[in-house]
Amino acid sequence: MQTRLIDLLVCPLCKGPLHLNAARTELVCRGDRLAFPVRDGIPVMLEAEARVLAETEESSDNA
Repeated sequence: MQTRLIDLLVCPLCKGPLHLNAARTELVCRGDRLAFPVRDGIPVMLEAEARVLAETEESSDNA
């Protein structure tokens, strides 16, 4: 995904910033500890589609 687009997107729950985790192709909200998938280049910003981050995953996403 383009960095410019990522800068415009916010978490749909807390409206906080999202961080790209390129290795897993998802956008991470550190505040809510959720990861939203990116499918075919389109971010799926639905709470039902997000996965909860494990405690050890916070440092693995790219800032």
